[in-house]
Amino acid sequence: MTLTIKDEILKRFLSANGEPISGQLLADELGISRTAIWKHLQTLQEEGYTFETIKKKGYVLMTKPDKVDVPRVNAFLTTKRFGQTIHYLEECTSTQTIAHELARNGAKDGTLVIAETQTLGKGRMSRPWESTKGKGIWMTIIIRPDILPHQAPQFTLVAAVSIVNAIKSLCNQFTPYIKWPNDILINGRKCTGILTEMIAEMDRVQSLLIGIGINVNQQLSDFPEELHPIATSLRLEESKPLNRAELVGTILNHLENYCDLYVKEGFAPIKKLWEEASGTIGKRIKATTLTEVIEGKAVGITESGVLEIQTDTGEIKNVYSADIELK
Repeated sequence: MTLTIKDEILKRFLSANGEPISGQLLADELGISRTAIWKHLQTLQEEGYTFETIKKKGYVLMTKPDKVDVPRVNAFLTTKRFGQTIHYLEECTSTQTIAHELARNGAKDGTLVIAETQTLGKGRMSRPWESTKGKGIWMTIIIRPDILPHQAPQFTLVAAVSIVNAIKSLCNQFTPYIKWPNDILINGRKCTGILTEMIAEMDRVQSLLIGIGINVNQQLSDFPEELHPIATSLRLEESKPLNRAELVGTILNHLENYCDLYVKEGFAPIKKLWEEASGTIGKRIKATTLTEVIEGKAVGITESGVLEIQTDTGEIKNVYSADIELK
C-alpha cells in the first residue's frame, strides 16, 4: 500500500506507542522539510489528533480520534492483498454501492471501502441498516476468487467464520455464534450482518462484494427502542469499548486466509469451522422462504453450504435462502 505523506507520518506515531519521534528524523526519512512535517501535524490536529512537544526528543501523540481511516487500519494488517487498497469516507450512501462501481472499473482483489457512517446502508432483501456514525464498522471488501457462480453463496459463510474468529481474538467476555446464513449473534441478539453480492458472467465470477456491518461501540441509547430486545454491540457485551481499526484489520487478516484456504482446498475446511461456530445447527427453527414456511430441526449444512432442516415427519429439506427464526 502506498500511503500519503500525512498518513505515513500518522502510521509512525500510531506505531510508536507513546514514544517521542524526532521531527528532524521524520523529515530526513521522508525526504521533506521540517516545515512540511509541522504542516502535516497541524492538519492531523485539525482532524482530532493531539501532539505534545518534548524538548530535544520530538513529538508525542497524546490523543487520537476513534476512526477507521487508512493509516489506523493499515497498522493492524498482515495481508498481502486484502486492505492494501482502502477507500475511506467520513460519510457515504452505502459502501456496497461504491464498491459496485469500483469493481466494475477494475478495482483490485482485496480493495476495501469503509465509512464512518452510511445514509442508505442496506442488508439482505434491501432492508435498511442503521449505521451509527463512528461507532460501528460499515465496510465492503471486493474479492476476485477463481470460482464458478454457484459457489458464490459459500463466501457468506467464509466471511462469517472470519468475523467470528476475529471477534473471539479480541473479546473474552462472550462467545459469538453464527445464525445461518449471514448474521452473527451474541446471547441471542444480533451484532453483525453480512451481505454478499456477485458480479458475474454465465460461467465465471468477476467479483464478489462482501458487505459487513458490525455494531461495535454503540451504547443501548444508540439503538431505537424497538431494537433493544434484538440488537446488541460488542461494547455492550464486552463491557468496554473496542478499537474499531484493530477489528477491521483482524477481520481482513482472517478473511484473506480463509478465502485462500477455500480456493486451495474447497469448502470442506470452511464447513468444519462454520459448524463449530454455528448457533443454528441442532436448534429448532422456522425458515420462511419465498414459497413456504418450514419448521423443524436444523441438522447441518451440505457440502455447498445449503441449510438442512429435518421436519417433524423426518423429511430432510434443503433451504437455499430464507429468513431464519430460532425457536
